[in-house]
Amino acid sequence: MLETPARIEPCFFEEHIPTELADLSVDIQREATGLGQGLHPDSAAELADLVRVMNCYYSNLIEGHNTRPRDIERALAGAELEEETRPLALEARAHVIVQRAIDEMHRKGTLPRPTSVEFLTWVHKSFYDEMPDEFRVIEHPDGTQEPIVPGRMRQDDDREVAVGRHLPPSSSRVAAFMDHFDKRFQIAARSSSGRIIAIASAHHRLNYIHPFPDGNGRVSRLMSHAMALTAGIGGQGLWSVSRGLGRELINGIPFLAV
Repeated sequence: MLETPARIEPCFFEEHIPTELADLSVDIQREATGLGQGLHPDSAAELADLVRVMNCYYSNLIEGHNTRPRDIERALAGAELEEETRPLALEARAHVIVQRAIDEMHRKGTLPRPTSVEFLTWVHKSFYDEMPDEFRVIEHPDGTQEPIVPGRMRQDDDREVAVGRHLPPSSSRVAAFMDHFDKRFQIAARSSSGRIIAIASAHHRLNYIHPFPDGNGRVSRLMSHAMALTAGIGGQGLWSVSRGLGRELINGIPFLAV
């Protein structure tokens, strides 16, 4: 198995972005800019809160966790939860809290580069710091359990992982792969259309590397959300990355695509 970071290539277009894709990225930017036009800022903010709930609902659904929106809203409000729905509702609450923080950082102009190790470890740590105990462990096929350390990527002495039939880079090589990943997508983000088109590629490559023992899907979806904000297609928080991914998964797109 090749263990050089070039294993994740091609990450992006080597020479130039095809005209058709560049034109489509302009269309996306125009449509996203039109979202929420004419809405009072308070109304737009209230709608964005509803979309966050929808986004985390679909993010959980991708993981096979079906959580009712009303339970998510109860968890966010700090209401008492039924025992059988509590873990999933608190998991969804964690997603909303992190996405809300990402949106706030973007609004203030303090959002780090979404493909950076700094940002990705912050997302993982923030998410798992809010997770219920039931979801803070990894169940291995041999029946053993391993605690999840919030914000910690796979390292030299970690057990190797498999994601279905996919074998990610060895734990000892994750740091090198992530360094290459970030440098590659910094280059891809040098143009307006590049920032948009790079979202899907970065999403796939992060899941391919599988840098964390668990939680990679959720981190990649939150990274894609942050990349959309940075690319100027966030639409004031009025559209959901995870809803589109969830619909594609239902239609049979393989795991690594989401």
